[in-house]
Amino acid sequence: MEIPKTYDPKQAEQNHYERWEREGFFAPEINRDPLAPVFSIVVPPPNVTGALHMGHALQHTMMDVLTRYKRMCGYRTLWLPGMDHAGISTQMVVKRELKKEGLSRHDLGREKFVERVWKWKQESGGQITKQMRREGASVDWSREKFTMDADLTRAVREVFVRLYDEGMIYRGNRIVNWCPNDQTVLSDLEVEKVAQNGKLYYLRYPLKSGKGHVTVATTRPETMLGDTAVAVNPEDGRYRELVGETLLLPLTGREIPVIADEFVEPEFGTGAVKVTPAHDANDYDMGQRHSLPKLIVIDGQAKMTEAAGEEFVGLDRYKARTKVVEKFEELGLLEKVDDYEFAISKCERCKTVIEPLISTQWFMRMDQLRDRALQSLQQDKSPQFVPEVPYEKVYANWLENLRDWTISRQLWWGHQIPAWYKPDGTVVVARSEEEAREKAGTAELTQDPDVLDTWFSSALWPFSTLGWPEETKDLATFYPTSVLVTARDIIFLWVSRMVMMGLKFMDAEPFADVFVTGTILDAHGQRMSKTKMNGVDPLEVFDKYGVDATRLKLASVGSTDIRWSEKQVESYRNFANKIWNAARFCLLNSEGATINPATLTVGPNSALQDRWIVSRLNKTAREMRKALAGYEFHEAVQTLYHFFWDDFCDWYIELTKSEISAEEASAGRTEARTRLLTVLEQSLRLLHPFMPYITEELWQTLPGVSSALLHRAYAGAAPSIMLAAYPEGQSELIDENAEWEMQAVIDLITRVRNIRSEMNIKPGERVTLLIGSPDEKLRAVFNANTAQISRLARAAEVSINEKLEAPRASARAVLIGGAEVAVPLEGLIDFEQERQRLGKEKEKLSAESAKLEAQLANPQFAERAPAEKVEEVRARIADIAQRNAQLDQNIANLG
Repeated sequence: MEIPKTYDPKQAEQNHYERWEREGFFAPEINRDPLAPVFSIVVPPPNVTGALHMGHALQHTMMDVLTRYKRMCGYRTLWLPGMDHAGISTQMVVKRELKKEGLSRHDLGREKFVERVWKWKQESGGQITKQMRREGASVDWSREKFTMDADLTRAVREVFVRLYDEGMIYRGNRIVNWCPNDQTVLSDLEVEKVAQNGKLYYLRYPLKSGKGHVTVATTRPETMLGDTAVAVNPEDGRYRELVGETLLLPLTGREIPVIADEFVEPEFGTGAVKVTPAHDANDYDMGQRHSLPKLIVIDGQAKMTEAAGEEFVGLDRYKARTKVVEKFEELGLLEKVDDYEFAISKCERCKTVIEPLISTQWFMRMDQLRDRALQSLQQDKSPQFVPEVPYEKVYANWLENLRDWTISRQLWWGHQIPAWYKPDGTVVVARSEEEAREKAGTAELTQDPDVLDTWFSSALWPFSTLGWPEETKDLATFYPTSVLVTARDIIFLWVSRMVMMGLKFMDAEPFADVFVTGTILDAHGQRMSKTKMNGVDPLEVFDKYGVDATRLKLASVGSTDIRWSEKQVESYRNFANKIWNAARFCLLNSEGATINPATLTVGPNSALQDRWIVSRLNKTAREMRKALAGYEFHEAVQTLYHFFWDDFCDWYIELTKSEISAEEASAGRTEARTRLLTVLEQSLRLLHPFMPYITEELWQTLPGVSSALLHRAYAGAAPSIMLAAYPEGQSELIDENAEWEMQAVIDLITRVRNIRSEMNIKPGERVTLLIGSPDEKLRAVFNANTAQISRLARAAEVSINEKLEAPRASARAVLIGGAEVAVPLEGLIDFEQERQRLGKEKEKLSAESAKLEAQLANPQFAERAPAEKVEEVRARIADIAQRNAQLDQNIANLG
């Protein structure tokens, strides 16, 4: 049978995915075994506004590898897809759309605005789900979920009501992170700390007694208008006598006390700190301890309030800062201003500087949930983090320091908080407005306008998507899920919250394992981001190199951070071409043959190469199962690559080529072709979870492919490699002796080929091989395989003896087991011409080495060049030294 000379990835990508989805291969129902073990996994729901980026492609590849592998192992697999409504992000996208039309959300009103968001979602949202199909993601689209679906909304309300009834959700006045741009509160995890150069202002506050002043240091002079105390450390001898004294707060006409609090660090500034309880989280806590007033001088628009004073009301906070400093200078109360580097809090989305404000919000108490999650980790080591170090400790440390969670957001898009207010302000929390009316005894109710933090609904994802609070069959079958594949940056935002909610409402962790992927950095080692414009579009890489090659590169990342390199993707595209060409050779020489697993049962009388490839196939299958069980993706990719390229293509096909390509039909030729096809078919199965498209494309062309090759769990299904059984790795077929013998033959042939290349022996020239080995067993191996050695090393004669005796003008090499091989050079090459050629090559390399040595000796290069560039130069110098040593040996061989 013949297939096209070259592989066309796009055709395979289009044809097979549609068929897989249409045939229902992605759904767990395809598995007909009632006793099948279960494997389930949920997609970390991407934002509905999102487009596929490298982080998604990386995680999706690893999840798909696991899902396809488990499916081939006969598991009832469910990989559940879905999207997150992404409150702030989505609202901002639609606001920008409205702005183009000269409208704001307030022009539409809440109801019409939410309708507009839903319309946008239907028309423009969810691009990422289409892109996931391109990746080959074998998710069950029939179970796709969206966090705003009716059933998930019901789950959100059920959780809220239960937690409220237990006193774990409450409404209160507390200091929060406020984004003046997005006009909403943010949790601590939605705020990023950014180092910046600023100023430290030293302000003098006069003592009421007239006996001097106290100097405080601050980065935010405008907040002094809301100060209600100055605090010092009780152990600080400089201020001990001032505790209890009264200060005159400049610009305000107010008096404030000097208090003592252990939180104050005597080393910061002057050791005396201003206390603004309404505009700093630490000051708020101090204010609670000392019952200080909370004076709000900055509002939600980041402008000064009436409480800031007549001169400042309405000013932007930064203009107020300038004015405060000017006033202090005029009054002679500005002691000094120092340059100062400090961390500033910014909204992670819009990068606006956060304003800490006291606000009435909804909060969730986290102590009980935290304690149970910690207990589960400490007692049961659950969930199991991979890699364990450092992520288990990072997760535990964060839980130990967990504070109450601000769960309300001042948005219109999201799950509106299921709380209603009676005319007298009484709060009624219910699952629906109808239930709220029954509880309140009145229809005169107003629902809380705020929505829940997006992460609230995301925290329920592993069980809400399976039908909770109903006791569905899916929930009973697929919860808890098997593993979560995620990035390190959402361990706090999402992983920890899913664990806490799962333990609370399902009495079980949502997943057994958490695999934390590495991060793909740009070529310079920087994180990819929209703002840096250094991202790589995976769809462009798919177009250029094919999905399979890209997936193999992504899978090889594993848990390690790597720099993106298209050269590596190109090498995997070459690997895909190698697979295609090898399969094409097998198919071109398949007349009379068919896939027959019985040919892989070999015995001691079978040819060495057959015993060897069957052993290598089974050992590779065993290594693959071990690697995937331990989430060792990089090791799995390397194992596959070396088995298929080195063992199967470079050696087994070459070793069997003469028999396979024999012109006359014979039982031997048919058996050899059948075994070759069968090894190829098993190899494609090994590759399939990583390279689904090319493996399906080739598998469907193999003679003998039918539903009979499928795993027994898929009896009756249409034939597809994705339903074929993953190779077991049978220990009785692993033959260590055959592998040792074959390795000796491979080593000998490789050394002779190296000699031919280094000594510039023409490809058509037949050489004489002189082999010496004190090991009788090794001599027997070489004698038994003389025909293969002669053919592949292009030798006219092979002489094997206990001791090597060779002419002086011979090229030599040491083999495994202490053996040696020599190739007499007389008559093969022009000695003088070869000496001149080798001498010129040595001169050229020596000149390059001297240039590189000078570069390294230059202090400017060593200090300024990137570390990897310096290392590259050192590696090249070492390589040249090794090459020169080999050239010296080659010159010596010429006599």
